[in-house]
Amino acid sequence: MSDGPLSPCILVCTMNRANGLCLGCFRTMAEIADWSRANDNEKRAILARVEVRRTAA
Repeated sequence: MSDGPLSPCILVCTMNRANGLCLGCFRTMAEIADWSRANDNEKRAILARVEVRRTAA
């Protein structure tokens, strides 16, 4: 098990049809699907995009 970045999932798994983002974690379907295969650097990049989206919301 990796000690890398934790998933931003908060178990509110509903997609916003207008923008394609999860209402809970602000990830796209592709980012959610890729999370378990992503390396730590890829996860950090996803988390950075999530933070930008969350701040803009």
